[in-house]
Amino acid sequence: MANMQFDPEGIKRSIEGKLQRYYGVTVQNASMQQLYKATASTIRDQIMQKWMISREMRASEQGKRLYYLSVEFLMGRSMNSNLINLCSQAEYRQALESLGVNPIALMAEEPEPALGNGGLGRLAACFLDSLSSLNIPSMGCTIRYEYGLFRQKIVDGQQVELPDTWLQNGNVWEIVSTEDICQVQFGGDVRETETNGRRYFTLENAYTIDAVPYDMPIVGYDTDCVNTLRTWSARSCELFDLKTFGHGEYDRAMDEMKMAEVINKVLYPEDSHWEGKLLRMKQHYFFTSATLQYALKDFKRQYGNNFDLLPDKVVFHINDTHPGMAIPELMRLLIDQEGLGWDAAESITRRCIAYTNHTVMQEALEHWPLDMVKQTLPRVFMILEEMNRRLCAQLFTIFPDQWERIGHMAILGYGQLHMANLCVAYAFSVNGVSQLHGKILTESLFHDYHLVEPGKFSAITNGITHRRWLLSANPGMRDLIASAIGTGFYRDADELQKLLPFAGDAAFRHNFEQVKRVNKQRLSALIEKRQGIALDPDFIFDVQAKRLHEYKRQLLNALHIQVLYNRVTDDPNYDAPPRLFLFGAKAAPGYYRAKLIIRYINALA
Repeated sequence: MANMQFDPEGIKRSIEGKLQRYYGVTVQNASMQQLYKATASTIRDQIMQKWMISREMRASEQGKRLYYLSVEFLMGRSMNSNLINLCSQAEYRQALESLGVNPIALMAEEPEPALGNGGLGRLAACFLDSLSSLNIPSMGCTIRYEYGLFRQKIVDGQQVELPDTWLQNGNVWEIVSTEDICQVQFGGDVRETETNGRRYFTLENAYTIDAVPYDMPIVGYDTDCVNTLRTWSARSCELFDLKTFGHGEYDRAMDEMKMAEVINKVLYPEDSHWEGKLLRMKQHYFFTSATLQYALKDFKRQYGNNFDLLPDKVVFHINDTHPGMAIPELMRLLIDQEGLGWDAAESITRRCIAYTNHTVMQEALEHWPLDMVKQTLPRVFMILEEMNRRLCAQLFTIFPDQWERIGHMAILGYGQLHMANLCVAYAFSVNGVSQLHGKILTESLFHDYHLVEPGKFSAITNGITHRRWLLSANPGMRDLIASAIGTGFYRDADELQKLLPFAGDAAFRHNFEQVKRVNKQRLSALIEKRQGIALDPDFIFDVQAKRLHEYKRQLLNALHIQVLYNRVTDDPNYDAPPRLFLFGAKAAPGYYRAKLIIRYINALA
């Protein structure tokens, strides 16, 4: 969508104007942070036009909308990603350079959003990019964490953890949507009444907090589609106790606010103790409840109370079990808030929920103590009990008298709420994240459920946001590929198959090696600048970039280094080319094995 306002001259004028209006400075005396915010605000102005169009089109087309619920989204920096998808990199680079600003240095001013940590969060971010690029109306939903997992440093071979304060300078990409604030309740007592033969349930004496939504635009590549990442922030509903504060009881006056805001303080709080487990469960329920309340409100704006239409207009995709409370919460909202009967609510819920499983390890499958669920979410617990009763009765007709088998498949059992069973039992679609993973789900982990409903299982292999990792991060390779097969792969990664005939092309292979060497030289220069270590680009670079964790294979890689070392030292005839091993990693707090891996790798070095 062309607009003359966003040609290089228009961009330049916008940046200069924002510096003057917002900060009272010129380009020459502006700080890099001020230049970054002025540039980002100009990009956001360009996005706003598309965002408005997207909302109007979605309302007029009345199609289906996806809500993608994930406890984390590893988004990365937005500025360059947005410029790629707006097809505006060249214009902004030209405008910035004419102002005497280095675009790469400017982009480094943007903090990494501390909304995600690992593969689950990166998968979620990739899906948002794809959904927008495919013009599929969607909204990603998560928590607006104040602090990320942590910033990590390795000092003398030891992991040092520092707070990740990514919001200290604000987030220029987000907009608070106060009109969609809703309330989430914890604890309390369920009061049951009966009117005209119908039972009603209300929650009394509950602790209530506000869920405040902040929206970030998700731009599709070269389209008018802009979807939304909605992050929910917790805020106390109670008014500030000025009287208590005036009497000098400052901590007491602030207690209510502190209790609410701890919900969104940190991603993945330590859960080796009861309080940590409780906080995690509250986090998960908080953002799923807020999301579902908004989704039903948005649905009713267009379709009124015709909830039979809900499965045709809305789908909730659960990224792993963390948002699994969406299932009983949707039941609660449909029954208690909208007045539907159990059978109608259950039928609608079953057709609205899809589930992606990320792990097959029993110790990593999420579960909650029943006492914790009952005390914290009493009405949801009642619904879970009824769901479990009906599920077990149904399973008994399929597996008569096989109580151990049924207990293994139950939602509630052995003093625990089994989130994976809840998600598999009530989702219309269950997928693994690779073909092998999907096979394990059907043949092992959820084999009995596969016997009952084989049609709901599938496998979807993870992909990447190739525009970020190829077009942006590797411009030399991008240009080489474009010279051979054109630029169609910018939009469609399947176009890269056209490279296959060039595998035997000597000139192309030579240029390919040259691009790789230049990239190794760039990496070597960066490492020397940051670490003071000079590297030889003639070495083989063996790089593993992955969160440091016992499950993530760094230890296997370290053992491989030991094997190669033994071969070199034990066999004088072993011919090994010079090889450099690089570990790019971020560890997780409390994982002592990760710290042992650091020490082992350090010892090998």
